Amino acid sequence: MGRIILFAAMLCLFSPGLYAAEPSNGPRKGLEDKVVEHTMKNGMKLLMVERHTSPTVSAWIRFKVGSVDERSDERGIAHLLEHMLFKGTTTLGTKDYAAEKPILDKIEETAQSLTLEKTKRDKSDKVKVAELEKKLAGLETDASKYVIKDEFFELYSKNGGVGYNAFTSRDGTTYLISLPSNKLELWAAIESDRLQNAVLREFYTERSVVMEERRRSYDADPESKLWETFVASSFLAHPYGQPTIGWMSDIQNLTRTKAEQFFHSYYAPNNAIVAIVGDIDSKATIAMVERYFGAIKPGKTLPPVTAEEPQQAGERRIEMLAEAEPTLIIGFHKPAISNPDDYVFDVINMILGSGRTSRFYKKLVVEKQIATDIGAFDAPGSRFPNLFVISATPRSPHTAREVEEALLAELELLKNEPVDARDLQRILNKIEYEEARRMGTNGGLARNLTEYEAVAGSWRYMTEYRDKVTKVTPADIQRVAREYFTRENRTVGFITKKGGESK
Repeated sequence: MGRIILFAAMLCLFSPGLYAAEPSNGPRKGLEDKVVEHTMKNGMKLLMVERHTSPTVSAWIRFKVGSVDERSDERGIAHLLEHMLFKGTTTLGTKDYAAEKPILDKIEETAQSLTLEKTKRDKSDKVKVAELEKKLAGLETDASKYVIKDEFFELYSKNGGVGYNAFTSRDGTTYLISLPSNKLELWAAIESDRLQNAVLREFYTERSVVMEERRRSYDADPESKLWETFVASSFLAHPYGQPTIGWMSDIQNLTRTKAEQFFHSYYAPNNAIVAIVGDIDSKATIAMVERYFGAIKPGKTLPPVTAEEPQQAGERRIEMLAEAEPTLIIGFHKPAISNPDDYVFDVINMILGSGRTSRFYKKLVVEKQIATDIGAFDAPGSRFPNLFVISATPRSPHTAREVEEALLAELELLKNEPVDARDLQRILNKIEYEEARRMGTNGGLARNLTEYEAVAGSWRYMTEYRDKVTKVTPADIQRVAREYFTRENRTVGFITKKGGESK
């Protein structure tokens, strides 16, 4: 969608005033004029914006490889690779790679044997498993003697780098850093080295870390578990239904060999978008990026995601019993970011679920006081048809069923009563304001450039967005509400407290 909600978590990072001296149409026109594009022969796309307000720069690398691109035997691999690519290269993160490599090879040989034996489950040789586990632990201890922890981070930190991080979603994987502009060449040296010479050291130790992350953040957290089950139940065929972190059995069967194959195939220039925003000279930056990344060979073209979610034929309901307070999630299938109706959903989102002035908040939280919190957003991705999601927390003693009925009544109202023109204008004004806020920092703009280039096909989606939303009419809102907010297109998930009665 237009991603008003996608970037809501980033708004606290943005400051207004980027285009304070420009007229109301300045942000879009100014951005169109300021973005410099350069595509290298190996396919890497470089997007640059010069800003000389401070001697800093933000550099984001977006790989168009997310969990939606994984095969069934690779689930969780993109997320695990996000962790692994902080471990170093043949020259960084190691005291002596020549001495370390033979141990890493023995680790992989042992781990492959252990994984194979464990796949036999009840028929596995328990003695052999114990021996292999002991051997693997000893080899990992030997290899750890050569590891220099967090050398990437230390290098960046010593040179003024901040916000060094990464994140993986269903649609892609991004690595980011902000640093003094005179240290941009350090970024180019580090990241080009990582792209060419990454070493997935401590793989099985990190795999255990991810497994613990899954236990703590998903399996042991009722709301997260409900969300994961809700999404999986909403997508029976499309890989959007699979969790980015992977199911536990997926993670347990990932190997370093499999991760290396995935990395070398797809984490390559032809699948990468780089945004550099800040105190730079575009021509000099192009020359520098060409110098460090230009000789890297392209990887494989990602195979298309051909699975299509069949049309839902009836409401799906998911109940979860847990020692937790009631929670409600309602989702409706909707089109991807490329579909014109997605702009209409952005407007609907603003009307129903964005902030304290939204209909949901005013009706259910303030007036009826049957919910303590409520919101609406798109999930779990944007590249492919996704979900319009409403989440709410009932206020005791009110039930999830009461809140559900109130929400559905508001949706019916949206179908049957045209939105007032003044309300529509207020929403457009808010969208324009938040559009400017989203672009208020180097990192915020770099994120948007890479995100839209990846999921919408062009960063110019940003410059065209408000004009498209402006064309949304009250009739469009009613049409979309009637088409998509139907019982047969609906999935409902809720938590019932253990010992309580299903509502």
